[in-house]
Amino acid sequence: MQTAYIGLGSNLGDSAAVLRAALRSLDGLPRSRLRRASQLYRTPAWGRTDQPDFLNAVAALDTELPAQELLAAMLEIEREAGRSRLADRSDRWGPRTLDLDLLLYGEATIEAPGLHVPHPHLHERAFALVPLLEIAPDARIPGLGAARDCLAQLGAGDIRPLPADDL
Repeated sequence: MQTAYIGLGSNLGDSAAVLRAALRSLDGLPRSRLRRASQLYRTPAWGRTDQPDFLNAVAALDTELPAQELLAAMLEIEREAGRSRLADRSDRWGPRTLDLDLLLYGEATIEAPGLHVPHPHLHERAFALVPLLEIAPDARIPGLGAARDCLAQLGAGDIRPLPADDL
């Protein structure tokens, strides 16, 4: 059994509903159980800023699925939510109904085609670190150290918890 930390993001449609549905889908994966999820955070777009703000969260999933199978299941959840990816990746930083990123998979370091764990940009993304640290305050990023130290280098910027009445 591994604990995988999955970043969730959405900035199209009813993002709060999309993220809640994605959490239910993650909890329904075979040989897996959603252990915990952060609250939702409103975050400014990152990478390409000419788009709506995102809602972001992080889920802790206890799973027996190998990392590649988990990633395949995550991509299917994205597709079911209406996400499509262009083959040339020109939409990489654009708006999306749902984005799921495998941030951490236990303490593993994985370099495989289409799968890099820890997520190669985790230490640069406060929008992922803030909710990660909410549910795993002692999280460590293999090869880099404490996630809280990475966030301290960045600051939380304009990342704000979503008011409960917006859920």
